[in-house]
Amino acid sequence: MGNDETHIIHRILKGETSLYEYFLDKYSQQVFILIIRIVENQEDAEELTQDTFLKAFEHLSSFKAESSFSTWIYRIAYNTAISELIVMDSAMLMNISDQQIDDALNDESEERVGKLNKAIKKLDAEERALISLFYNEEKTIGEIALILGLTESNAKVKLHRIRKKLYILITEAE
Repeated sequence: MGNDETHIIHRILKGETSLYEYFLDKYSQQVFILIIRIVENQEDAEELTQDTFLKAFEHLSSFKAESSFSTWIYRIAYNTAISELIVMDSAMLMNISDQQIDDALNDESEERVGKLNKAIKKLDAEERALISLFYNEEKTIGEIALILGLTESNAKVKLHRIRKKLYILITEAE
């Protein structure tokens, strides 16, 4: 980080808060681009960009200049966007019953199995491993927890969420 940005931060912390506009002007476009790539919705991205700069301003005194200001603000932006996705994802997942999931995942028709295989490919590596260990290898939750380095309750929660995620991916393909 340039010495000038460090100097600006010190001045902001001493009360010259209007100088924060420098960071808004310099980094808001890049932060917005990062966030929109994560949340894929312009209105949400605009709001989350504002939230990012507000959080950065509120925690400016915790900035240690161990990295550049841009790295620090990008980290705040990333965490803000990801936590928003988790909240939205959780709300969507709450509305799906276990019966709906069981019905969809136990349907062994050729069409459903094809959709399920495509959906599994969209999961991240840990999710695919967990599903494979539970369904293909028929491992217990305890065994899965040991293999993946999770607690049993965490493995159970993850399996439950992944099943819901698969349901969403399968039904979106219909």
